[in-house]
Amino acid sequence: MSEEIKKIVLAYSGGLDTSVILTWLKETYGCPVVAYAADLGQGEEIEGIRQKALKTGADEVVVDDLKEAFVRDFVWPALRANAVYESTYLLGTSLARPLIARGQVEVARRTGADAVSHGATGKGNDQVRFELAYMALEPGLKIIAPWRIWDFRGREDLMAYARSRGIPVPVTRKKPYSSDRNLLHISFEGGMLEDTWAEPPEDMFVLSVSPENAPDRPEYVEIGFERGNPVSVNGEPLSPADLLERLNELGGKNGIGRIDMVENRYVGMKSRGVYETPGGTILRAAHIAMESITLDREVMHIRDGLIPRYSDMIYNGYWFSPERDMLQALVDETQRNVAGMVRLKLYKGNCVVAGRKSGTSLYHPGFATFEEDEVYRQQDAEGFIRLNGLRLKIARLLRRNVSG
Repeated sequence: MSEEIKKIVLAYSGGLDTSVILTWLKETYGCPVVAYAADLGQGEEIEGIRQKALKTGADEVVVDDLKEAFVRDFVWPALRANAVYESTYLLGTSLARPLIARGQVEVARRTGADAVSHGATGKGNDQVRFELAYMALEPGLKIIAPWRIWDFRGREDLMAYARSRGIPVPVTRKKPYSSDRNLLHISFEGGMLEDTWAEPPEDMFVLSVSPENAPDRPEYVEIGFERGNPVSVNGEPLSPADLLERLNELGGKNGIGRIDMVENRYVGMKSRGVYETPGGTILRAAHIAMESITLDREVMHIRDGLIPRYSDMIYNGYWFSPERDMLQALVDETQRNVAGMVRLKLYKGNCVVAGRKSGTSLYHPGFATFEEDEVYRQQDAEGFIRLNGLRLKIARLLRRNVSG
């Protein structure tokens, strides 16, 4: 390569792609490579990653435990907005990438690296998410995207390269799909899932049982909120990461949170994704229920109109952007009184609201009752309806005059 690079920080997962990339970067640029691994709740996938990176040739390894930061600073803000992409996807991977990129940038500053690299392909969304974050946080860093510049064409080429360089190659059963996991979700795509008519195999799922195999009795859970953030489960205060992990367990054993969708990637193509998001599914239902009694009607309607735009920003990689900051400030302002308790019934894939209460509730039985009350005169509704219907009457009369 003609470009001179002094040191590179690689977003390292320990899989085949980033293991090959680590060695390829050292051979291609002849400089030290720092392997950066972010623990976002991958579970056993993070175990032994430091030793593996060193054996593969990393000059330095940084393993960051970012579980609490991920949920507190990325998942909760999106939850406060009820963010969902194309009415279905709860943005698990989209929220993780800017945090990983931020960690890389911090390590680059600390170690004097002048370049960052990632293992995203040239056809997906992640390349955009990583690189927009790098640019927003540290514009002077050089960005290396191996999949866009090397000669390897696919997995078989990577396997051959790995064997030739003595890079440990996984010997486990080859999965006919790829997956990505963090505390919010696990995603599956590619391979057999590229056939949109093919049903995902049951042995693919990790976080949840099928609704058919879930318990035959419903399970109730109570979630406490403060300023739009979940703070407790069944009366027990929990940290953000612990709370989400607890709800993942409850939702998973009750078959909640599986989705199968064909989404529109930012780079222009459609892609099928299968997701498990048990805890996130429960929390979104609970948050919407909490807002139903604590949020003003017009505030809710304006905020709801912005959800698709806000979700697009996150999905497309604009977490560190002025427009996302602006919308987040608006969303957070709406959440001041979103506090109280929501009770949910979990049963065979269903998450049903069973109750909600709040000290800041705008709902009052005396105002909504069909019985006699002293705060609402039903006769006033006649004038209200007549005034709101006036423009409709005028429009009809004008059409009659024009046609007649």
